[in-house]
Amino acid sequence: MGALGIFGVVVFALGIAASVALHEAGHMFAARAFGMRVRRYFIGFGPKVWSTTRGGTEYGIAALPLGGFCEIAGMTALDEVTPEEAPHAMVRKPAWQRVGVMAGGIAMNLLIGVVLIYLVAVFSGIPNPDADRTPRVGELSCTSDQVDERTLADCTGPGPAERAGLRLGDELVAVDGQPVESFIQLRDYVVERPGETVEITVERDGGRQALPVRVDTVSRINPKTGEAFEAGAIGMGAAPVKDAVKQYGPAAAVPATLKLSGQMLDSTVDGIIAFPASIPGVVASVFGAERDIEGPVSIIGASRAGGELVERSAWSVFWMLLASLNFFLALFNLIPLPPLDGGHIAVILFEKVRDFLRRLRGLPPGPPADYTKLMPLTYLMASLLLFVGVIVMLADVINPVRLFG
Repeated sequence: MGALGIFGVVVFALGIAASVALHEAGHMFAARAFGMRVRRYFIGFGPKVWSTTRGGTEYGIAALPLGGFCEIAGMTALDEVTPEEAPHAMVRKPAWQRVGVMAGGIAMNLLIGVVLIYLVAVFSGIPNPDADRTPRVGELSCTSDQVDERTLADCTGPGPAERAGLRLGDELVAVDGQPVESFIQLRDYVVERPGETVEITVERDGGRQALPVRVDTVSRINPKTGEAFEAGAIGMGAAPVKDAVKQYGPAAAVPATLKLSGQMLDSTVDGIIAFPASIPGVVASVFGAERDIEGPVSIIGASRAGGELVERSAWSVFWMLLASLNFFLALFNLIPLPPLDGGHIAVILFEKVRDFLRRLRGLPPGPPADYTKLMPLTYLMASLLLFVGVIVMLADVINPVRLFG
């Protein structure tokens, strides 16, 4: 990676750090708006480099610029508060205000993501949320072996797909009964089945046809090792998506940004759900297995990807990647487990439901939740997050995700 790539790595890492710091600022702004006492707000961690105190809050910069933290007086009943802080303690505020404070960081990351997408939409162009991305046949050709990293051997005549009856413009519906959502999905399925016959279902002229396709066996080169291996090929390429990327004016960019943000949030939810199942693959990649480009990455891997994008002057994708990361931070923090924000929100909601049930029985509200009972779960979750984080960082150093091979 050259100097420009290293510059991109640094800028993306700073973007991640700023996103985390602004997440904490979201907590601070909400707490101050509700009259809570914010003791400290620091950018970075570790030894203090500089600080100043204003309005009862110490603002400062720490030595390691990796995010930040916000300390609010009386976040739980376990926190000791001074007599002066007591009226402003978070634990004494209404439940909706406490939920608002914990959601403040989440809202900040969502806002950052939306603003970044809007700016890219206006100044460069974003993936068109209204584009028709139905996978279609755009090319039919013969199949041949791979000669080098960039070249296939010459060949003539029809390939397996064309011989089986596929036509240009066919909509790809399924392969062996499995729905096809993208051309890449079909390609990866075929690559793993040299010499086999697969059934490709297409939609043509309003009707569906199931076409058996005999997969050719060809030679391909592993870009990491340079070694040849057998792969399947059927001689078919994807049709380009019309208006796949679109630039918008300031007004038109608003609905387009909101629609694309919704689509990206849906994808983020799917990624978080699939996160646990992806960990074994990350562990295997540390020992040489192929790294899944769609799997989890750490700040190291994400920053490296940012560097690759800057090397190729793909700044719009760079900022979209940072927006996607902010959406992940927002939704991941919503998981209702301590020590995440969602865990604190779950405790507050538990108290409200408990007090409602107590009122139905003619009883007074119960005391604040006893966080000591949650400490074992908190330590367990923190340990798991630390363990997974270390594994992913190790994979990003030993076997990093490469966007461009």
